Amino acid sequence: MRKLLPLLSSNPHGGGRSALTCRFRCGDACFHEVPNTSDNEYVGDVIAGALSRRSVMRAAAVVTVASAVGGAAVLGDAPAAEARPYPGGKADGARGLRFTPVAPNTADQVTVPAGYAQDVVIRWGEPILRGAPAFDADKQTAGAQAGQFGYNNDFLSLLPLRGEPGRQVLVANHEYTDEILMFRGYDAENPTREQVEIAWAAHGLSVVVVQEEHRSGRLTPVTRHPLNRRLHTTSEFELTGPAAGSDLVRTSADPEGRTVLGTLNNCAGGTTPWGTTLHGEENFNQYFAYGSSATDKRYGIGTGASERKWERFDKRFDLRQEPNEAHRQGWVVELDPYDPDSTPRKRTALGRFKHEAAQPRLTADGRPVVYMGDDERFDYFYKFVSSKRMMKGSSRKAREHNLTLLDEGTLYVAKLTGDSPAAEIDGSGKRPVDGEFDGSGVWIPLATAGADGAVSHVPGMSAEEVFVFTRLAGDKVGATKMDRPEDVEPSPRTGRVYVALTNNSNRGKGTNPGADEANPRNLNKHGQVLELAEHWDDPASDGFAWRLFLVAGDPNDPATYYAGYPKEKVSPISCPDNIAFDPHGNLWLSTDGNALGSHDGLFGVATHGERRGELKQFLTVPKGAETCGPIIQDRRVLVAVQHPGEVDGASVEKPASVWPDGPGRIVRPAVVAVWRKDGRDIGV
Repeated sequence: MRKLLPLLSSNPHGGGRSALTCRFRCGDACFHEVPNTSDNEYVGDVIAGALSRRSVMRAAAVVTVASAVGGAAVLGDAPAAEARPYPGGKADGARGLRFTPVAPNTADQVTVPAGYAQDVVIRWGEPILRGAPAFDADKQTAGAQAGQFGYNNDFLSLLPLRGEPGRQVLVANHEYTDEILMFRGYDAENPTREQVEIAWAAHGLSVVVVQEEHRSGRLTPVTRHPLNRRLHTTSEFELTGPAAGSDLVRTSADPEGRTVLGTLNNCAGGTTPWGTTLHGEENFNQYFAYGSSATDKRYGIGTGASERKWERFDKRFDLRQEPNEAHRQGWVVELDPYDPDSTPRKRTALGRFKHEAAQPRLTADGRPVVYMGDDERFDYFYKFVSSKRMMKGSSRKAREHNLTLLDEGTLYVAKLTGDSPAAEIDGSGKRPVDGEFDGSGVWIPLATAGADGAVSHVPGMSAEEVFVFTRLAGDKVGATKMDRPEDVEPSPRTGRVYVALTNNSNRGKGTNPGADEANPRNLNKHGQVLELAEHWDDPASDGFAWRLFLVAGDPNDPATYYAGYPKEKVSPISCPDNIAFDPHGNLWLSTDGNALGSHDGLFGVATHGERRGELKQFLTVPKGAETCGPIIQDRRVLVAVQHPGEVDGASVEKPASVWPDGPGRIVRPAVVAVWRKDGRDIGV
């Protein structure tokens, strides 16, 4: 039997997060009432009224087929019964995963497999703009931070840079600040204006060109490159799409409702086929004070002062004075990293909720489809189908056209139905008689935006209300309440969509909903990964088949499941969060809040072939840290090490971690690159 490390905390979050992380990252969301209190059982007449006759027939066909032959048969690629070694003396493992797994541990470092090397690419506070000073923890200023790499890096994207050999463009999200770990002697009840303005500047996005070293996977920032950029809480962003200009987003500072200052709590994101990046505004609710409306409550905005007290220094964070300001956060931001003078756009056609990520794929005729999760207990999984086709090429005309793709189309929310009798889903995680948690689903249209206006498909709500209060629209149409849908990634090889459902320790607790086939465990502290196949392999389809690819936790626990792979041959995983694919079609998962006692890490898992479900741990991160933003290239893996040292009781004066610069230095979030010492490709 595998002996587990002791649990790191008894946090009611259900995972291994510290209370300090909960406090600054999401405003103690798990200590508060679940925002979704709707009794949203499936409402047939709403769906029938919203879908066209053709859509209803197609969705019905999906349900019929899935019910007749089972979700696994619709998805195909049945799990292998056993693992088989590769012939010819090759290293054991699926291609791309041939490395010795890192053992679960609590070391205060980034631990990588034998034969691999690592290095920090860039840290919080490193200057990236002309004139920005070197970082000095005891001499921080807002002006300096505005030209330096931001705090708590999450999503990462690496894009090619034509005409500059060996260089790429790195784009990073900066999700939130932890002032206790940033400022010596921080008084949480009385922050200074300078501290607040430094925090404003440390949020947002960074764009920085990096130079790769020819003989290794090391990357070095190119400081003062003309593409380098910082966007933060006082930068201008443009609202576009159907909610732009609405009365719901107008404020005294912006009576037109089209120009927003700042982007907040950028978590995961996506990279588009047309060369832009998408950034999800997640736990924006925690920055606002004195909420009072029912919609404020549905989005988790409290009625009192905020944790950071920003409302003392800018009235836009005080909803008593600016009740619409919170409606201007919670969107997907699109950034053009190749144009340093462009204004990033908040795409309102993609709906407003706690966006963990937004990852597009294209239909056969070239229309983008964007998949999105709302990272909240008992909230929903969405997609947006554009009505416009991507224009190929890099001409100015093509780029201008492609920057309009996410303003027109239809926003949908998912309804999942299991194919097993309800009595077989008892909340323990025991698999039903057919051997898998699986079933079918429909995409319920919420609203459609077009060049001449927008149309709501939700009775009782206008189109503008649907896009601004998307959670309420999902409530009304009976969407499936999920276990914190976080990052979403379509496979570039198969088109199957994978959804990380991180955990939900409130499922089945008190009056909260109990288990269903897609969320089969009550008090779920380890999470699961959903695999979804659109009907007819058409991303614009109205229906899909689904199954649980992984049910995370200790492999010795009978409730866990690794796509049918022998569980004694996998690494234990808990709380999957950010996900990405490697060049071989393997899915890589980073974790947040590991509830098995080990530090968080990065894992690779085969999604096809004889070794489907083979999962190996590639690295672990330091004490208190979360693994974010994985990028897996042929010869390099990148991860964002977020909130190292964020452990209860820690402070600048009493650090819980000495990463990355050793004793006597302030703990700093950073981006890390990992590569093979022999220069060969990762995992082959």
